[in-house]
Amino acid sequence: MRELFITNKNYSSWSLRPWLLMTELGIDFQERLVPFGAHQGPEGFARFSPTGRVPVLREDGLTIWDSLAIVDHLAEARPDVWPADRAARAWARSATAEMHAGFARVRDVCSMNCGIRVALHPQDAAFDAEWARIDALWCEGPRRFGGPFLAGDRFSAVDAFYAPVAFRVQTYSPPLSAAAMAYARTLLALPGMQAWYAAALAETVRDEPHEAEARAAGRWLHDLRAQPAASNSAMGGR
Repeated sequence: MRELFITNKNYSSWSLRPWLLMTELGIDFQERLVPFGAHQGPEGFARFSPTGRVPVLREDGLTIWDSLAIVDHLAEARPDVWPADRAARAWARSATAEMHAGFARVRDVCSMNCGIRVALHPQDAAFDAEWARIDALWCEGPRRFGGPFLAGDRFSAVDAFYAPVAFRVQTYSPPLSAAAMAYARTLLALPGMQAWYAAALAETVRDEPHEAEARAAGRWLHDLRAQPAASNSAMGGR
């Protein structure tokens, strides 16, 4: 049995990646959602995670942590995790690694918060450059490999890694080209993304560090989430 440990769907971009990949590819797993803050208990995520972070996959006595490691583990049994075409697969792995390691300014400013809409404050050149790079990738992949996904006509791991960015587009409305927006809409329309979004809106736990990041990003236009309950401090994810 596979168990995937994740945290709040409203906030956790790292949790979304393997969850969405397994959901869209029909890989069976049991979801174990452990919210941020006081609901975790005194040991927090360290009860199941060697790093104290999420996501974590448990399967057949193995513990696999870090979202990229989970993807690689799943690919050993499921070749459809990556594109079948060699060129598309090489591009997809490179773009996935770039997202896993990069885009620090976008992460810092545009914290994932699915249920709100924010008018961004003016940002610096580094922030604009990272969004421009995302735009370029979202145009290049479908153009080279036929789309509508980044590396061809079917969803794969590279799309899972950029799925949290599509939620950020929905929340913060950064300037993007028409082609990049079309890809974001493709991701947001996926059944798995729709299910994740509905669950995120229904969550009542608020994590103040994530809320503070979103407040710092700009002026809140809408909060579409269910009424909040008390929450505590956060931990991270990879």
